Amino acid sequence: MEQELNYVQVKFKTDGSSARDKPCDLETIYDEVQTYEEWAWDTNRATQGNKKKATLFTPVHLVASGLAILCVLLVSVVVTLVVYFSAVVSEQHSENLDLTAKNLQLWTEKSHLEKETAQLTRERDGLNWTVGVVLEYEGFPVNTYCPQKVCKPCLDGWISFQSKCYMFSTYTYSSWWKTWQDSRHECHNQRADLVVIESQEEQEFLNNHTEKYHDDNHGYWTGLSKTDTWTWADGSNLTVTYWNTENDNSHCGLIQATKHPLGNWRKASCNMRNRWICERRALIKTHPDSAA
Repeated sequence: MEQELNYVQVKFKTDGSSARDKPCDLETIYDEVQTYEEWAWDTNRATQGNKKKATLFTPVHLVASGLAILCVLLVSVVVTLVVYFSAVVSEQHSENLDLTAKNLQLWTEKSHLEKETAQLTRERDGLNWTVGVVLEYEGFPVNTYCPQKVCKPCLDGWISFQSKCYMFSTYTYSSWWKTWQDSRHECHNQRADLVVIESQEEQEFLNNHTEKYHDDNHGYWTGLSKTDTWTWADGSNLTVTYWNTENDNSHCGLIQATKHPLGNWRKASCNMRNRWICERRALIKTHPDSAA
């Protein structure tokens, strides 16, 4: 829309100054003046623009802005807390790992010390055992037990089982067989005694090293005999029994190789001539479960 321009002629009156000071000609000043309608239109349009701008900052917008700022603050706090607690958890985890490592090291050292203590205890018990065996002799036969300075649990011809040594007589001819008492005397000559059976393991071991000879009635003398009651040669009472016959009135005990391993004890006359089994402590103590 084209604007109309009105030109206004303005005359300035003199205030009584001298004619000298008067300009020769009156100057005419032109100014660009808008009409009232145009001025009103421009004013109204500016007012509406200001209203639109003011509309942008209503209470809803202010609340939304406040919430946005609050969310930013909350997020900042959460991030800070997450970082802090992550650092705390990481430090605690590191401390727990260090503590676990220390506990594992202490447990390992404890286990190692326990093993060393157990080993030293076994060595001490073994040494005491050996000293006790040596002291049974007035003159210990070192060269016999320890040829070339290496000691053996048992003498040649003897069999080791659970820290004991056993000698099974093997004479083929009856002239070499002996009565119960003579068999015991033969064991005494070798610093031993007739065998005392104290467990099923020992019973099975003895059965595995005996054999049938001559006939089914013969066997191997043990340290079992009867006066008032059945007792062993060392004076101990029966703790296990493996009798095959119960009604025989004889007073000495045999092991028969032809019978069941857990039922091969036979009551026989003490004057009957048989093979025998001697027993003595081994020079070197071995594990209870070991066998020759």
